[in-house]
Amino acid sequence: MWGKLMITGVWLRALLLPALCLMGAHCEFPQAKNIHLLYHEELKLVLNPGLQEFPGDCYDIWRDSGGQAQDGVYLIQPADSLVVVQCAMQDGGWTVVQHITVNSTVDFDRTWDEYKLGFGVLTGDHWLGNEYLHQLTRRPGRYKLGVKLVDKDAVTKTGEYDPVLVEGEDAQYRLRLGLFQGTAVDALTQDTENYLHDNQKFTTKDRDNDNYFQNCAKLEFQGVPGGGWWYDSCAGANLNRRNVIYWQKDCNKEHLCKYAWMMVKPSAAGKGIRPGSCQKDEL
Repeated sequence: MWGKLMITGVWLRALLLPALCLMGAHCEFPQAKNIHLLYHEELKLVLNPGLQEFPGDCYDIWRDSGGQAQDGVYLIQPADSLVVVQCAMQDGGWTVVQHITVNSTVDFDRTWDEYKLGFGVLTGDHWLGNEYLHQLTRRPGRYKLGVKLVDKDAVTKTGEYDPVLVEGEDAQYRLRLGLFQGTAVDALTQDTENYLHDNQKFTTKDRDNDNYFQNCAKLEFQGVPGGGWWYDSCAGANLNRRNVIYWQKDCNKEHLCKYAWMMVKPSAAGKGIRPGSCQKDEL
């Protein structure tokens, strides 16, 4: 009983602090490494700035709140440094690592360093950063990767790869994936055109690690480059091209998708991604 009261007290303090800051109380915002993913006026949206010790991921927050945490922006500490992230709490505490809208104003044609440290806006379209994806997936225990796709008719398809590991920068953020399950097709470890994204290094327009004779990140469709991705030669899936979200038969230029998300959480945590539970951007 006392333990539950302690958890509740910490959680209430984390929820109350942003409100107190808005009312004029003196507040020092913790120094997050990727604070550039929030506009200054959005700092007030961070739901847990007042903790002495920060959780390792969104699932820790969801669990410690007894499943009562709300979707939103939180501070986590997957390794040595604090980072701000978008948490999908209604699905059970997923940490969002990517979100894109098909007509996004955020440019995904970025350099290696930008993909390393993240770009965009956490409250909209963004890439959290390869370094933080590495830090999250190398934490103790296994992690899984969740993918969520919404097409033009609002039909949602999801999939999970269990386990997932993104290796460090010295390994060019190579992607390692386990078994797949879901309503979406498996576009990362199986492909009818033999593009296998599993075990591939990350490629950007200024660092070519793919298996094609050209740089896949530079190849354009309707004037838009491919963006950074774990290309083979080149892609059976690519969620970082902002004019066409590509995921084999589920999302392509004939079957348009409007939104895509990538998320991670501990693989033993259960509770998969629920259709329709992620907030959509306005087109």
